[in-house]
Amino acid sequence: MKSDFNASSPEAMMDLGADFAAQAKPGDVFALVGNLGSGKTHWTKGFLKHLQPETHVTSPTFSIVNTYMDGTCPTYHFDFYRLKSANELMDLGWDEYLDDDAVVICEWADLFPELFPEHTQWLEFTHQPDGGRRIRRIAQPNQKSS
Repeated sequence: MKSDFNASSPEAMMDLGADFAAQAKPGDVFALVGNLGSGKTHWTKGFLKHLQPETHVTSPTFSIVNTYMDGTCPTYHFDFYRLKSANELMDLGWDEYLDDDAVVICEWADLFPELFPEHTQWLEFTHQPDGGRRIRRIAQPNQKSS
């Protein structure tokens, strides 16, 4: 799969998510990095709709993790935005989620990059001058200082 993608609309972003889902398998981890409104949740909605078409997908901003067990592959969708420390994430059972035979998708993953396995696929989402969005495969970022 190529390393640079563009989406001109939320629907196009969802289509990109579905394209990634078509290649995904249990055990895959996707770490999403990008500012508010850069398309992370729309990408995830498209990803999950591909695997679990009947599922209503919502952002886990307040619940921290949403679990989707129907369809072709169980998926855990995390949002680290409200977490203050890696310990909070560990207390939620982060390691157990990673050990499960499921796909893990995490928004704001760059808050705790040290907690991701080596095989994680890092994706950076950015706003473009024309109003579209860009997704780029990146190397694991360094931990942000608090």
